[in-house]
Amino acid sequence: MENVIKVEHLTKDYGEGRGIFDINFEVKKGETFGFVGTNGSGKTTTIRHIMGFLKAREGIVNVLGMDAWKDSCKIKKFVEYIPGEIAFPDLKDGTTFLKTQAELLNLKDMNYANYLIEKLQLDTSANLKRMSKGMKQKTAIVAAFMADKDILVLDEPSTGLDPLMRETFIELVKAEKEKGKTILMSSQMFDELEDVCDRVALIFNGRIIDIADMHQLNNLPYKTYKVEFKQREDYLKFKRLKYEIVRDQEKYNQVTIKVYTKDYNRLFNTLKNYNLKFIAEIKYNLEKHFKEILKKEYDRIDNEKLSQEYNNYQNQDKEYTKQQKKKEKQELIIEKNEKFFNKKKEDEKKEEDKKFEIDKKEFLKSGKKDKKLRLKQQKKEEKLKKEKKDV
Repeated sequence: MENVIKVEHLTKDYGEGRGIFDINFEVKKGETFGFVGTNGSGKTTTIRHIMGFLKAREGIVNVLGMDAWKDSCKIKKFVEYIPGEIAFPDLKDGTTFLKTQAELLNLKDMNYANYLIEKLQLDTSANLKRMSKGMKQKTAIVAAFMADKDILVLDEPSTGLDPLMRETFIELVKAEKEKGKTILMSSQMFDELEDVCDRVALIFNGRIIDIADMHQLNNLPYKTYKVEFKQREDYLKFKRLKYEIVRDQEKYNQVTIKVYTKDYNRLFNTLKNYNLKFIAEIKYNLEKHFKEILKKEYDRIDNEKLSQEYNNYQNQDKEYTKQQKKKEKQELIIEKNEKFFNKKKEDEKKEEDKKFEIDKKEFLKSGKKDKKLRLKQQKKEEKLKKEKKDV
């Protein structure tokens, strides 16, 4: 089947983990494709790329074989869009807005538009700027659906609608699907996507982590039953039959079991022999499926964090050991230098002491010599005085 929308490796990185990363999916002709995720998960960013409002940093986005960015004007001839945040032009009321839209679309027949207005119980005479969120949403739905284009791109289109109007909106989407329209619809509500979509993508932290096929989910080869027994003996006896128990609540004599199609008759024939308090089928739906996927994803993230923390610890430990070795090496160098300088000082002191002793000896030696000379000179002078006196 022909791909109407094709997204390959779409990436828009806003930094700090924000944005969308390596988005891959396709929407086939006549398919209703759902997009579910929490606020900030990347639904609107992806849709705005498809509408040609944002240019991809990496990857390819094609609509009807055309580049969503380069050929956005051509593409809009085949696509009608309901944005996540609705901003109307400066017009008087809803009637004026819808008539203006019809003129732009060259739409002459307003019968379907009037049908939609009646179905949604929309008062088009209300001032556009004073409309409630729900009324704005209804007006946007009428404007998009009355255009009768081949492709509908709906970004959380039921936001602001009350539960009854949500049901009405889902009926309208189903009617568009029956016409063979290709529909891409985002939502935070599992049940409305489950009702109309052929496949649903789960986007989490900017990445698609699973695409569920609704036909497969609705036709699983097994069912899950919760069984509670009145008597403990029956509870213990049943557990010995080796059915696949996915949850065991001993306190209540209760088990939850998974039973494959081929074993349905055997199970119910077996249970005829037990005194039951109740038995109930636990429906496996889109929400349950994605919760299981998200749990695995959270576990994976936790394991990655633990692994990263361990690696960080190991790196810090290595760095600490490296720094310790470096410090020890520096301390050894300092100690060696201190020993060298201390020895040098000791050697210099010894040399000074030795020199002092030599100088001291020389001084004492020269002192004795001077004393002898003085005595000799003194004797000579005394002798001369004596000779003069005798004369």
